[in-house]
Amino acid sequence: MEVKINKEIRNHTESMFFGLSMRQFIFSVLACGVAVGLYFLLRPQFGTETLSWMCILGASPFAMMGFIKYNGMTAEQLVLIQIQSFRHFQNLLSK
Repeated sequence: MEVKINKEIRNHTESMFFGLSMRQFIFSVLACGVAVGLYFLLRPQFGTETLSWMCILGASPFAMMGFIKYNGMTAEQLVLIQIQSFRHFQNLLSK
């Protein structure tokens, strides 16, 4: 029997559902919910091909947020920092 251990223990993530971490699973479910919602909302206005592309484009940001890490930060942390930075920049311009 062989047990694999990450060289960097801080990079360890526990698999909860279908090999995904809890965070990845939540964002995957959210992406599926957005795609289904867009499908039923836009079905009367568009054809099948256009509608399928809209569902993919609408769900992809939510799906990516579960998997993206940049400089050790999750996507939500990165978005919050970008918002704070933008507000700070606006304050500097208004002075």
